[in-house]
Amino acid sequence: MITDPGTTTRTSQGERTRAMRLRLMESTIECLVELGWAGTTTTVVSKRAGVSRGAQLHHFPSKQALVVAAVGHLTERRREDMRAAAADLPDRGRTRAVLEILSAQFVSPVFFAALELWVAARTDVELRVAVAPLERRIGRETHAYAVELLSLDEAIGDNRRIVQATLDLLRGLGLAASLSDDAKRRAAVLDSWAVVLDHELETS
Repeated sequence: MITDPGTTTRTSQGERTRAMRLRLMESTIECLVELGWAGTTTTVVSKRAGVSRGAQLHHFPSKQALVVAAVGHLTERRREDMRAAAADLPDRGRTRAVLEILSAQFVSPVFFAALELWVAARTDVELRVAVAPLERRIGRETHAYAVELLSLDEAIGDNRRIVQATLDLLRGLGLAASLSDDAKRRAAVLDSWAVVLDHELETS
């Protein structure tokens, strides 16, 4: 079989482009976590990613575009990792195990990077316009994912409000973890909340 050299070149170029974009987005998350919004510049990100400024600007013409794309893409990739973890949920203690999986999303580097983005957007109107649709999408997807893991019909009783309260609780615990290692207290809170959920959620 004869391979078209042009096809091979295009495929290789496409793979290189995807790899470069991924490096830029991963470096953006690292910079947001380590340096904050103010310290994260396109120059710093491109240097860390090993990508030329010209190439970076070609794919992400502004800091805003780069950061929003990075948070959105890596949030989705982390969600895929969490789905893999959910494949082995136990029958006994399932609710507590689900809380652990959901909680991990709110103490991850991607969450802390997104937190920098949300805070900056509070006083930057242009950034807020770009961030708002992403924040709403992530919120909807996280809620739907929680309902799926808990095997609920959210139209029954107060299930929807209880799930949202759970996510608000986990987000608050994540905020606390952004300042100090709060793992022990977080585990105790999740233990107690799992008991509440098992009592309050209606499964049929």
